[in-house]
Amino acid sequence: MEIRIGMKHSPRELAFETDASTEELRTLIQEAAEKERGLVALSDTKGKQYLVDAGSITYVEFGGDAGRKVGFIS
Repeated sequence: MEIRIGMKHSPRELAFETDASTEELRTLIQEAAEKERGLVALSDTKGKQYLVDAGSITYVEFGGDAGRKVGFIS
């Protein structure tokens, strides 16, 4: 699944693919925002880990399981 996270004061977003479910990610991010914990730990399908400040998240977009498209699409 693809996930995109918008950050305060940043024109770019953090985008990556993960094996975690939508509910699992939603719960993790909501708990961090409610408890005002410093960092949310996320990992992608390639094993990279991301630490995101919970207070800096402006939006989270959860994508589907559609893979990358290759070639010309008509």
